[in-house]
Amino acid sequence: MIQFIAKRQNGATLIEVLIAVVVLSIGLLGLAGLQVTSVQSNHSAYQRSQATLLANDLADRMRANRTEALTNAYLTDYPTSSSSNAVTGTQAAKDKAEWLNSLARALPNGTGKVEKSGTLVIIHIRWNDNRGRIATSTAAADADTIFTYRTEI
Repeated sequence: MIQFIAKRQNGATLIEVLIAVVVLSIGLLGLAGLQVTSVQSNHSAYQRSQATLLANDLADRMRANRTEALTNAYLTDYPTSSSSNAVTGTQAAKDKAEWLNSLARALPNGTGKVEKSGTLVIIHIRWNDNRGRIATSTAAADADTIFTYRTEI
């Protein structure tokens, strides 16, 4: 009879180590991609939070100066984004200029629009959110983000 003597394997072969390294690296690349998406989403959420705070700021200014707010002194229609608006004139003009300056400083290409119907005020804030945008289509990348805030004064 022929006897086979089985050799005992000691350790892993080079191919097994290479396969383990490839699987691990693919997993780490997936985590890196997830981290990039997370940072983009967080930046976009930060900008939406800034828009919310700035819209609320103007609404509070309008409530504090209700007489002028009811006479349409705060109405504006998306001026060019600029942080050098002159803060002069009536209180409403000062409030509007300070608000537009804050929009331009806090948001990329940030500008705003104010509409009023009776005591209902609609505040629109528009900015470029390309840095935080996850969508890859060209049409979505070129579109500005618009935040709308409705309140009574």
